[in-house]
Amino acid sequence: MTDWRRLWEYAVSGGVPRRSLVAAVVVGTVLNLINQGDALFAARPINWLKLLLTYIVPYCVTTYGAVSFRMALERRSEPTDKA
Repeated sequence: MTDWRRLWEYAVSGGVPRRSLVAAVVVGTVLNLINQGDALFAARPINWLKLLLTYIVPYCVTTYGAVSFRMALERRSEPTDKA
């Protein structure tokens, strides 16, 4: 079973939140311009749920990538029992 506390520590340390936020702002902005550009530039109604999710998803994906990378490094550095 995975240690949830360790996963949480990886997700909130080592610059992960800052890098995830930068990625979310860049990717989310580009995707919002693509998906809702007509609404943003033509004064049409904006779908606020889509706008919010377009920033949340890249944040979560970037954080997941960082945490899974750190977990993989940890697994590689653990000694293996060969009896």
